Amino acid sequence: MHITETKAMRASGVSWRRLGGVGGVLGEWRPGMAAAALVLVAWGGHAALAPTDLKCEYLRNPLGIDVTRPRLSWRLETTEPDRRGQRQTAYQVLVASSLEKLRAGEGDLWDSGRVASAETVHVVYGGAPLTSEQVCYWKVRVWDQDGRASDWSAPARWSMGLLRPEDWKGVWIGRDEEEPDQAVVKGNWMWADEGNPAEAAPVGTRYFRRAFDLLGGRRVRSARWWVTADNRFRAFVNGEIVGEGANFKRVWALDVTRRLRPGRNVLAIEATNDGETPNPAAVFSRLEVEFEDGKSLVLESDGQWRTSGEPALRWKEPAFDDAAWRPAKVLGAVGMAPWGEVRRASDRRLPARYLRKEFAVSKPVRRAMVYYSGLGLSELSVNGQRVGDEVLSPGLTEYTKRVFYVTHDVTRLLQQGANAVGVVLGNGRFYAPRLTEPTATRTYGYPKLLFQMRIEYTDGSSELVVSDTSWQLTTDGPIRENNEYDGEVQDGRLAMPGWDRAGFRDPLGGGASPEGLERRWEPAQEVAPPGGRLVAPMMEPIRVTERLRPVAVTERSPGVFIVDMGQNMVGWCRLRVRGPRGTVITLRHAERLQEDGSLYVANLRGAKATDTFILRGEGLEVFEPRFTYHGFRYVEVRGYPGRLGPEAIEGCVVHDDLEPAGRWVCSEPIVNRIYRNVVWGVRGNYRSIPTDCPQRDERQGWLGDRSEESRGETYLFDTAALYAKWLRDMEDAQKDNGSVPDVCPAYWPIYSDNVTWPGSTVIIPGHLYEQYGDVRVLEGHYGSMKRWMDYMAGFMKDGLLARDQYGDWCVPPEEPQLIHSRDPARRTSKEVLASSYYYHCCRLMARYARVLGREDDAAAFDRRAEVIREAFNRRLYRPDKGWYDNGSQTACVLPLAFGLTPEAERGRVFARLIDKIAHESHGHVGTGLVGGQWLMRTLTAGGRVDVAWQLATNRTYPSWGYMVEQGATTIWELWNGDTADPAMNSGNHVMLVGDLITWLYEHLAGIRTAPETPAFGRLWMAPETPAGLEYVQASYRSIRGEIQSYWRRQGDRFLWQVRVPPNVTARVGVPAAPDAAVKEGRGLAADQPGVRYLGWRDGRAWFDVDSGSYRFESRLP
Repeated sequence: MHITETKAMRASGVSWRRLGGVGGVLGEWRPGMAAAALVLVAWGGHAALAPTDLKCEYLRNPLGIDVTRPRLSWRLETTEPDRRGQRQTAYQVLVASSLEKLRAGEGDLWDSGRVASAETVHVVYGGAPLTSEQVCYWKVRVWDQDGRASDWSAPARWSMGLLRPEDWKGVWIGRDEEEPDQAVVKGNWMWADEGNPAEAAPVGTRYFRRAFDLLGGRRVRSARWWVTADNRFRAFVNGEIVGEGANFKRVWALDVTRRLRPGRNVLAIEATNDGETPNPAAVFSRLEVEFEDGKSLVLESDGQWRTSGEPALRWKEPAFDDAAWRPAKVLGAVGMAPWGEVRRASDRRLPARYLRKEFAVSKPVRRAMVYYSGLGLSELSVNGQRVGDEVLSPGLTEYTKRVFYVTHDVTRLLQQGANAVGVVLGNGRFYAPRLTEPTATRTYGYPKLLFQMRIEYTDGSSELVVSDTSWQLTTDGPIRENNEYDGEVQDGRLAMPGWDRAGFRDPLGGGASPEGLERRWEPAQEVAPPGGRLVAPMMEPIRVTERLRPVAVTERSPGVFIVDMGQNMVGWCRLRVRGPRGTVITLRHAERLQEDGSLYVANLRGAKATDTFILRGEGLEVFEPRFTYHGFRYVEVRGYPGRLGPEAIEGCVVHDDLEPAGRWVCSEPIVNRIYRNVVWGVRGNYRSIPTDCPQRDERQGWLGDRSEESRGETYLFDTAALYAKWLRDMEDAQKDNGSVPDVCPAYWPIYSDNVTWPGSTVIIPGHLYEQYGDVRVLEGHYGSMKRWMDYMAGFMKDGLLARDQYGDWCVPPEEPQLIHSRDPARRTSKEVLASSYYYHCCRLMARYARVLGREDDAAAFDRRAEVIREAFNRRLYRPDKGWYDNGSQTACVLPLAFGLTPEAERGRVFARLIDKIAHESHGHVGTGLVGGQWLMRTLTAGGRVDVAWQLATNRTYPSWGYMVEQGATTIWELWNGDTADPAMNSGNHVMLVGDLITWLYEHLAGIRTAPETPAFGRLWMAPETPAGLEYVQASYRSIRGEIQSYWRRQGDRFLWQVRVPPNVTARVGVPAAPDAAVKEGRGLAADQPGVRYLGWRDGRAWFDVDSGSYRFESRLP
């Protein structure tokens, strides 16, 4: 007899919701076990295990996959939570071509039969060959340790995409244009009058201002200010920053139309000449103002500018008296040496492309599927209804190698008779947001679309609607500009109600609007394909996952509002507004405020991060961007009609919609705050790749940032599909000779051939194998890894490598304004970094080779590793000192972490590390990005968890807690992010997290997979209990089920609740005094069912336990 949960709940009035995780007591259930037991009696001989959470290739019910032998997984839930040792002994999978057949028990595609196996993950589909557009329904049942069969799971499904190139019947369409010319700039260079700045000017910052008047009530139509400097600048209008840059070969175009005002105005430039010794310095400026009456005003770099070597109070404001400042010195015309030609930065803001197609449906529809790729970004609608909830879609790829298409079931959206489909195309990274700033950037062409809809009718016939030149296109829709760095401009006056419905009649089709706005529709062009192979994304898309209301809205000056979202977030704002037609509202985004309450935008570099909305003037209007995103906590709103209230604006949190995996909390509030900041920072930088930052003109997939750090992310989110996708990006970006770039996809094509950054292509697959048991990733990526390893071996000389580009990036500097330390004692040599990392990669490759049965390769990598180990210790170890090379902290951490240090010398090297932390860093972090990814675990493995705990709980500089104390709600790019140069100073970076999250889960909570047993089939649970830490409460939803650990101190008593999921066992190390009797439940642990005592060692009583819930109690030393 089977009683469904809903029926049982209704019959007994009992809630079956399990309590657990942060804020609850782990292991506690509602209702009491007596009620559950009554239900179990009714179930009789059914298994106590139930397969749930069915997934195909890590996804729930995915549409349009292109893996022809997909892997199936499920988790096991128990109906007998008090019973221990529950395990699966067999399974049966049924896959059917229809839901009806599946319900009837007919697996016409695959019936695995009863398979004697405990496996619940990556069960490979073994049925009939799968074909394009095929739908597969599946379910599973299991047998438990007593041979009892479970009920069948609830049904799940997947569908296949278009598997062959010839399955695509449409053509790529769009509207290609000529790339705008980057015109050569005309004008003059200027600088302070100090010698000959064109040859050598003193290093430092100079301040320039130019006051002018706008008289007679003349209205400004447009004002654009062109600025650049050698080396870098910040530009202000009437005291407010409007832009900055750091490339004297390009000038920045700053729209200052709304910054100018009647009467006195002032342009101000803060220009910095970088370097160690005097070198050339110059500033270029040109303001072009057009008035409504057709006249114009031009202000150039000339002697009317005033300059000073020191900033005075309010020097950027019009009222400042600059009579004491000296006239600027004109150096000569642009084109002179040493700068040569200077070009205007290209305008990379395009209007969105709107494409539409009408078609007829004449018969009842059984099924209708859409497969489409809209590059760079796209949104789909059918008959006026938005299809899907993904945003910033499709994901980023190496477009010349791989292009994502998206699949949707639109059956319910079609209607008999006339229908219409609409697609909006944005730029994304396909039409690059920059070409040359801040570095050379790849672009792939103008936005384009490939579309295919198959309509299957109930009579068995079908037809296709595909992209071709019969589609209509306009670039005159409401999205006037879109650029991921700069923002989006939407003009409500160009709205097109019903444009994606059949029978659309354009309100501007018969002529211009009162303002002269017009719209033209034209046939779409057939355009060249992007070049890459069309593939399914195989990962969750980006979505709006949360909405935040402001914690404060203040009016800083008349009509200028500052909105505080209370959290540094990634996404955009949704604005509700009523106002007159033509009202212009701007939203500019920033992570921090300046002391005067205005936005701090210097760290945005060239990114404008501004959205503009122009009102249609017809009742309530709702605006939100569609093809841009920002990293921000604060928003400056200008032009809002009336007073802006918190109900009018909300922050839309946007990132890859990955399933949360873990929860972690402890007795120390600062660590909880740090953990929260990490979670917000990690999620905000998921943008179909793991990006470095979300706010400035960068947002790239730097490999080194996520190298070993990515292991910790697996405890925060289910990252398996995302990181498997990123590994494909690395392979796609790899050169034929094996070289892997530092950034993937290689939008910034930086192939420096260092070891630490590209080494992620070898390190990350290990995390997917260890945490998720993903052997297919190792198989698929092995060739790419081996090519890179062999290529880098060519740089080996006398057993060592010196290929390093970035050093131990962002070591805490000795001065607050520095980005990088200049202290040789803090820096780690190229040989130490490159050789140790390459050694580690050799050991990983040997392991992967053995997993894959490639024994010859494994032996070869082992031999290569031994060559490096011998040379590393012979040439870099200093036996007279007891450390490597200069003895920097990272030069100690890496050889210890990678096993390079001979056993007899480990104590001396470790002592050097502890001494450096104590005296050089004064008990604080002293490593950069590279060393920090191994630091906490190295300290703990060396027996100094107390030092690791000190680093985790510090509140003074440099530390994660210092960031919190300064108001940070994410993790900074720099340890001194509140004082360092803004040229590289993101407020939302992941790289300095290092191995902190891994350490919190694996060492403080004691949740990790056992060595040599991937994917948590067997656990290793041995929590560390440093002095000052009173409790840790954590859970982790592993690929095999939820693991829970909650320990706390009560005087000298140690209390620990553990939950091991069904089908999993654990090795448990309970902290205990040598003579302490360890209890479990109501008796001695060794006497309890499911518990086997192994002995006392290293301050712990060790046990092997079966699945189930346990309550250990011991006495601490």
